[in-house]
Amino acid sequence: MDVSIRTQKIREKALDLGFSLVGFVQAEPLTYEKIRLQNWLDKGYHGEMTYMENYFDKRTDPTLLVPGCKSIIVLAYNYHNPQKQIDPTAPKISQYAYGKDYHYVVKDKLKILEQYIHTEIHPIEARVFVDSAPVMEREWAKKAGIGWMGKNTLIINPKKGSYFFLGEILLNIDLEYDQAIGDYCGTCTRCIDACPTDAIQEQGYEMDGSRCISYATIELKGEIPKLFEGKMENWAFGCDICQDVCPWNRFAQAHGEQAFLPSEEVLNMTQEDWNELTETEFNKLFKKSPLKRTKFKGIKRNLEFLK
Repeated sequence: MDVSIRTQKIREKALDLGFSLVGFVQAEPLTYEKIRLQNWLDKGYHGEMTYMENYFDKRTDPTLLVPGCKSIIVLAYNYHNPQKQIDPTAPKISQYAYGKDYHYVVKDKLKILEQYIHTEIHPIEARVFVDSAPVMEREWAKKAGIGWMGKNTLIINPKKGSYFFLGEILLNIDLEYDQAIGDYCGTCTRCIDACPTDAIQEQGYEMDGSRCISYATIELKGEIPKLFEGKMENWAFGCDICQDVCPWNRFAQAHGEQAFLPSEEVLNMTQEDWNELTETEFNKLFKKSPLKRTKFKGIKRNLEFLK
């Protein structure tokens, strides 16, 4: 099958599966990005996320993850949910966590696409990834033309905004590759100015992860440091501030994924409901939710810190 036709068929199938954006990039070792990652680690910006130090060579060279890897398919899956929690005083959770854990939802779709390629396009050796392996997904998304890396370090698409998950398929066949697009953040500094903990560096494009509210409420296992006192803006799990203020997200559309819809019970939880939440209720309400990442103990720690 002609490489151009092969690529187009994959793109069409991906869109049929519900992905919002699809990009193709040649697999090759990362050079500039490798240096940038090492500098970021040397500054300690990963905090307690020591897994970022692991598999450094694989993280910067996709051919070590899939022998003979020639191409990377980068896909974006929309999670934007304009619905808000009913009680404005209730502890807030990031909108990506409203529904079912995206790792399961997006990965299942990637596996369907992988199987389609293998049976309908060309037999392949491949692996699929969703934010759970040593893959520099934002770097590949940038190279594949999904968007540019904004000053808040997230991938921004000029027509879709930034509320989307990224997934990748690494495979051993040639495809027709896309081009990176320009950076359209311009002189805007809204994300930098809005971050209450100054996690985004003054010039943008670099994040001190150890100062990020999402890090403090999700990744951090111990006590939340004093630097976060009075600066959490009522976030109990994750944080959407730097996306909510981004002008490009005026183009974001509500997702159409049933699995990501929030339950009425969660949306209707009051401040009192959150503070009186029991472990039994937590396990019932957030059975397949990203909130399970912190476990009940972590959520209670976050809620106590907000008081």
